Amino acid sequence: MAVPTPNAETRWRCTLCGNLTRFDVTRSTKAVEFVHLDLAGEPRVEERDVLSETIESVRCRWCNAVDQIELVDRPSTNASA
Repeated sequence: MAVPTPNAETRWRCTLCGNLTRFDVTRSTKAVEFVHLDLAGEPRVEERDVLSETIESVRCRWCNAVDQIELVDRPSTNASA
């Protein structure tokens, strides 16, 4: 079961404990990377192009609930005077 990804207007919330800030996310990523090896052979990724990414599961760090995550609206950043 794929988990919906938060965007600029939404964020995750645990339906069991209300956590909004701490999650363990398991994701699958398919990417092309340009890897530069220095003269000693140490690799460094200089460019990364993500071809696809799927969030497989989200676990709440507070209560350990697995796949009990919902999307909720982010609070408004426009404070009224």
